[in-house]
Amino acid sequence: MPVWDAERVVDERLAASLAGRFTETAGRPLRLLAIGWDRTVWLVDERWVFGFPRRAVVAPGIERELEWLPRLAPRLPAAITVPHFVGEPDGVFPWPFFGSAFIPGEEAMNVDCGGRVAVDLAEFLRVLHSPQLAADIGVESLPPDGNNRADMRVRVPYTRERLLELGRLPAAAERILRDAERLQPPPKPHTIAHGDLHLRNPLVHAGRLSGVLDWIDVCRGDPSLDLMVLWSLVPQSARGDFLRAYGDVDEACLLRARVIALMLGAALALWARDQRQPQVESAALASIDRALRD
Repeated sequence: MPVWDAERVVDERLAASLAGRFTETAGRPLRLLAIGWDRTVWLVDERWVFGFPRRAVVAPGIERELEWLPRLAPRLPAAITVPHFVGEPDGVFPWPFFGSAFIPGEEAMNVDCGGRVAVDLAEFLRVLHSPQLAADIGVESLPPDGNNRADMRVRVPYTRERLLELGRLPAAAERILRDAERLQPPPKPHTIAHGDLHLRNPLVHAGRLSGVLDWIDVCRGDPSLDLMVLWSLVPQSARGDFLRAYGDVDEACLLRARVIALMLGAALALWARDQRQPQVESAALASIDRALRD
């Protein structure tokens, strides 16, 4: 299992020093916004969101965000984090970081993702996954998913282990995992994928999808990497609306997406349990329950 604790803690003093490199944010008030596995996130002057890496392994993902997010942002139907202030590694802080404009909204885990939100999610992913966008932006130059999330030879045993560790491997989950084991070989990575669209990364404001955060795993991949939201976030009653808005998707892709939803739900629940974040743990467990409902 991953080590949850940060290699580098970015407290208020360090965050102020790093944000202070830029004239517009120097000396401005700070508020801790979120802590995840990848980053500690501070809100500066209630306007700018700075995400500071917590470990060395995420630095290449930050570099990928710096390259790709400005290219993607104008093409997508909801806001994403676009680097505005870019900090270079030095002797004070060893990894790159950036600040972007604050996107209003609540984490999707805190709201009902049926109705218009489900349709917005589907429409966002339809554009992100479109062959036209892949061609226009040059998807072949985007690195493939390094975590092999769509490869069921890797994901099924990992998901089973995490669910067992969590104490939640009912017969329904085992049936899904056994079905997924037959999905060989893995699909060819051909589309732009967010790569880590768990229940904290979409934002909802005034009943609409307002933004999508944390693109550190953006990659060339299979649509199933992101379609996991159909299972983890979208209530059963709204899945038909989601699929009508997204478009054609085959059963193998949906099954892979379902396993990825179970995997990310279990991993997030274990992280939240270790970090004593009961609200996140509860939401992650609820996402597993949604993914098990036919």
